[in-house]
Amino acid sequence: MNKIPILLLAAGQSRRMGGADKLMQEIDGEPLLRRSARIAMTAGPVIAALPPAPHPRHGALAGLDIEIVEVPDAAEGMNASLRRAVAALPPQAPAAMVLLADLPDLTAQDLSLVLGAIDFSTKNLVWRGTTEDGRPGHPVVFHKALFTELLALTGDGGAQSVAQAHKDRQVLVPLPYQNARTDLDTPEAWADWRAKRQ
Repeated sequence: MNKIPILLLAAGQSRRMGGADKLMQEIDGEPLLRRSARIAMTAGPVIAALPPAPHPRHGALAGLDIEIVEVPDAAEGMNASLRRAVAALPPQAPAAMVLLADLPDLTAQDLSLVLGAIDFSTKNLVWRGTTEDGRPGHPVVFHKALFTELLALTGDGGAQSVAQAHKDRQVLVPLPYQNARTDLDTPEAWADWRAKRQ
């Protein structure tokens, strides 16, 4: 199977962080964005959607073997990043994994579990990580048959509408704990997460 590219969406504006950048928050001495990118690199080639340079997030990914796609229209919402990342996919990509950069509990093993569930000999089009109690989250792999639908998305809803439209052809993959859904959007959420991690 061709390696499935990982689309790392990291152009959002951290509006709820009170001026701080959630993707530049340090975990074990490195920014969350770099940590997310390194985890993604264990799973496949990475295309990272970032705000236009100059921006500190570019520096956070310096030296990593990943493709950067700039998103000048990032203020539109997540789908601007998604469209630009999908448009950068190599033509032979059989599918693509959409990965949000702000999920601090996701591990390389989690990505591997979702990728391991893919079977192109079935009619399935979507493979999606869930929490251990079954709530859908990330990462999400989309078959190439859905790329046109992803490219048509606008606004800030992400690819949720595409996943929902094909839920009868979707495989849910339980991941440990709440890994698939823990995103930290406020300083209070970060403080709480760090306290629990101690």
